[in-house]
Amino acid sequence: MKMDTKKHDRIARVVSDGTITPEIEVELKTIAAMPDDTIDTSDIPEVTDWSNAVVGKLYRPVKEAVTVRLDADVLHWLKQGGKGYQSRLNAILRKEMTSQPAIRKAA
Repeated sequence: MKMDTKKHDRIARVVSDGTITPEIEVELKTIAAMPDDTIDTSDIPEVTDWSNAVVGKLYRPVKEAVTVRLDADVLHWLKQGGKGYQSRLNAILRKEMTSQPAIRKAA
């Protein structure tokens, strides 16, 4: 593990090569054991503007295999983009789904 020579207060920048030294492992376990309310987060600004947030970047919905009947010209158009036409179809449907108000089941 390489330690950057620049230090800010007591914080050192660590560039990992995939190994953890015993000292760092002890420090990580100590921090993990601390209650959240004892951790000083005063130097972290509160996020109030979420306008640039990317929705779904880390979210991976469960895929389900289905059989769909499409018009031949629509399928041809999708396949013209090459490999990944099913993902493109999913993206098109997701964009349409998110642009519409939620469909509610009749009670």
